Formats: sequence, structure tokens, C-alpha cells
Amino acid sequence: MQVSNNDGHKVDSQNISKPTEFPYKQWGVFLAIIYTLYFAQSLIIPLVLTVLVALLLSPLVSLLQNFFIPRAISSIALLAMLATPFTLVGVELVEPAQKWAKLIPKLSLQVTEQVESISSAFDEQAKAQPTKKSSIFDWFSSSRATNVPEKKPATVVTDRIKQNGMELLVDALGAAPLFFAQLLGSVILILFLLIFGPGLFEAFVKEMPTPEQQKKAKRLVTMTQKQLSKYIITVSVINLGLGLTTACTLHFIGLEDALLWGVIVGLLNFIPYAGSVIGLVILSLAGVVQYGVTLAVLFPVGAYLVLNLLESQFITPTVMGKHMLINPLVIMVWLLICGWLWGLVGVLLSVPILVCIKLVLSELKIWSNWLRIIETGR
Repeated sequence: MQVSNNDGHKVDSQNISKPTEFPYKQWGVFLAIIYTLYFAQSLIIPLVLTVLVALLLSPLVSLLQNFFIPRAISSIALLAMLATPFTLVGVELVEPAQKWAKLIPKLSLQVTEQVESISSAFDEQAKAQPTKKSSIFDWFSSSRATNVPEKKPATVVTDRIKQNGMELLVDALGAAPLFFAQLLGSVILILFLLIFGPGLFEAFVKEMPTPEQQKKAKRLVTMTQKQLSKYIITVSVINLGLGLTTACTLHFIGLEDALLWGVIVGLLNFIPYAGSVIGLVILSLAGVVQYGVTLAVLFPVGAYLVLNLLESQFITPTVMGKHMLINPLVIMVWLLICGWLWGLVGVLLSVPILVCIKLVLSELKIWSNWLRIIETGR
């Protein structure tokens, strides 16, 4: 259809550009999803964790079912085998963890006292200097505040540190019942997913309209389960090896509570890049507590740094292969998003979730632009 403009010329109405409207609905849906993920973290985190564990153990349960072992028995046995090492290690770490929980407030007080002693020494040195002529810089000197009552910073800072320690203790005690309730609920949900999940999935697939869609759904779940299980098992074995190697090396060096530091290092290695930095800081603190501010602090830090470089630069790229690598910048942004949404647990679960998203996009062949952004350019 042609219409006439102000000059009398005829133009095609289909070629007339319409003003673009701002996608309020899309942004509203996006903000609603972010709002739900943030405020429903107490429900979403156990669900995500249970699904990941169920995907990890489901192939083993199916394999044992081929040997005429019921899914209920194999599921309970596998969960018990998975929980036993964590329970034994947790029992071994109770005593050193309690020792450090009592030691950290004392260390904070000691550091505060040392900083305040250095500050007071500078103040005394400034007071001992001869009186100078007044200038504009005297506005920044302590002599201008002669009428202000002098406070004791040590008492104020000490009381504040004690108050923060009590608040952390109260928060930890208040969160303990919820944590154990979520843990128990997760274990029960994992059992139900392992026992009744395959039957529920088969019933869901049968409701799809076409056989092609049914095959596509089965292929998607099977591929995601296989690749994600391979990824989680491989990363867990690598981090376990790093933790054990670090613990043995620190024990050989003579650092106390080497098992505790090895477990912490192994858990932190699930957090790419940032976990290594946090591990270096923790081992530096442990070395300062045991050896003081001496060159001996460099031994545990240097040992961990060497082991971490070997793992991150040689072992992990060789074992995982290039097809499972992800762009480091995308990982850091995703870590920040998951950490803001779900805290520390979200940081630990962020990479498996990102790998799962990458696998689903790759299998469905959708959003290829996002897939290229997620994948590494190396």
C-alpha cells in the first residue's frame, strides 16, 4: 500500500519505520526471575544440590539395577558410601576447627593492639616536636582539637570486635537448625529422585506429542547426565588430590593442622581463580600464627603455590580437555552473580550450573551467540 507524504511523493507504507518500544514486559520477567532466585534461595539451593547429586549417582544406580539390585538398596548404599568419608573427615576436623574458632578473635585483638600501639607512638612523637608557627596545615593537626574529650580507641575497638564475634556466634547458632533441616531434606529428596526419578521421567516423555521430541528429550537428559557426571567426578578427584597433596606437604614442612588446611584448600579449589587467592591468604595467616612474621611463612605459601600452579596449568587442562573449558571472564562474572544471589554455597555450585547450561545449549543448538560467549577462546 502506498501513501503520499507532505511533498506529494508516494511511498510504501511497509517501509515506514515505526518507533521502537522499550521491552518492559521482557525486563519485568527478568527482574521477577532475579527476585525469585534471590529470595527463594533456601528452597532453590537444596533443589539444585539434590539434582546435581542425583545426576551424579543415577548412572551407578542404573548399572547396579542391571545386576538385579533394587534401586532403593543401591541408592541407600551409594549415599552411605558418599557420606562416610565426609563424616570421618568432619570428626577429625572438629578439634582443630574449634581451636581456630577460639584463636581468631584473640588474633584480631592482638593485631588491633599492635596497630594502636604504632599509632600512639606516632602521636607521642608528634607531640614531642617543637611548636611551630600556625599555618593552614594546622587545621589537620591534633593541636586544633584541644577541647575535644580524648577517647580510648583501644577500648572502643576491642568492644566492637567482641560484639562482632558474639553476633557471628549467634548467627551461626541460629542458622544451624535450618542447615541441618535442609541437609536432611536434601538427602531424602536425593533418595526419592534416585528411586522414582527414572519412572517419572519416562511418564513425562510419553506425554510429548511426537516420537522425535521424545527421542530428543531422552538424548538431552542422557547426554547432560553423562557429561555433567564426568565433569563433577573429574573435578572432585583433582581437588581431592590437590587437598591430600597439600596436606601431606604441609605436614612434612611442619605446619600444624595440616589436614584442616588441606581440606580447606580442596574445597576452595572448586571456586576457580578466587579460591586459590583465598587459599594463599589462609595459609599465610596460619604461617604467621605458627612462625611469626619471618621468612618461614613463605614455606607453606610457596608449597601451595607450586602445587596449585601444577594443577591449574598442567593437570586440569590435560584431563578436562578443551571442550569443557569456559571463558575465564564469564566464570568470574558468573561467580559474582551466584555469590550475590546465594552466598558461598552459590559460589561453590556456580561452575557446575554453568557447565550444565553450556551442555544444554550445545545439545539443543539454540542461542549460539551465548554459547560462543561461554566457551573459551583458547
